[in-house]
Amino acid sequence: MKIAVALLAALPVLGQLSGVVDIHAHSGPDSVARSIDADELVKLAQARGMRGIVLKNHYEPTASLAWIVKKQAPNLEVFGGIDLNRSVGGVNPAAIERMVMVEGGLGRVVWLPTFDSENQVRYSKENRPFVSVSRNGELLPETKAVIALAAKHHLMLETGHSSAQEGLMIIREAKRQGVENVVVTHGLIAPVQMTIAQMKEAADLGAYIEFVYNGTLGKKPEFTMKQYAEAMRQVGPKHCILSSDLGQANNPLHPDGWVAYMAGLLKEGISQADIDLMSKTNPAHALGLK
Repeated sequence: MKIAVALLAALPVLGQLSGVVDIHAHSGPDSVARSIDADELVKLAQARGMRGIVLKNHYEPTASLAWIVKKQAPNLEVFGGIDLNRSVGGVNPAAIERMVMVEGGLGRVVWLPTFDSENQVRYSKENRPFVSVSRNGELLPETKAVIALAAKHHLMLETGHSSAQEGLMIIREAKRQGVENVVVTHGLIAPVQMTIAQMKEAADLGAYIEFVYNGTLGKKPEFTMKQYAEAMRQVGPKHCILSSDLGQANNPLHPDGWVAYMAGLLKEGISQADIDLMSKTNPAHALGLK
């Protein structure tokens, strides 16, 4: 989509997203089809009043991409990160050490394995190599080493597609090692599928729980907006982060998805103050923004 077309479509709601920070935004170029390229996305996000965006790619680090495209949107906070799938060597401390050296210092997020995670591969009943974060109920040494680097470099640590139990183990170890901000990646949806009790436990340990708009989309949504709203109420908005997880070819562009997401939560009785907390304050804090 041309950015001029996107901006024209956005004119009626310019400024509606003022202050929003999206910690989970997919874009091109990628090895799978995306709805918008990163340079167009950051310009669109800035034009719509968003405060910040984290560029996510399951298979390639995005710190360099963030540095390049931020030039297109100087008033937008743009960050990248690294997702520890097989293409970067799995749970690979050396990849993180190199990412934090990238010019600009915009590599701010570490996701433990997502689509190559053992939990994802087993959930999908696939017969292919996977990346483990634990064995026999214990985190692997390389997982602990990655957590240590997140603490050392003040990175936001995400649990990726780890199982619910692994996620809790990761959070405990992260807090033990002094990681400042931990996020349970889309904790409610597959393949993570935390229960409300597990999400509450994660929150009590000091983690944020991410709720992605993408989890309510499609012909057969995994969850309804009503179910999302109820889970947020039970966990507590002060422990939750809203994000889009958009960028898929057939889904809305990120700002349009955000507008629909907020409207859906308002309709389900979530207050504007709590939406602001979960979409602006909490993600900004998790990224270390003032």
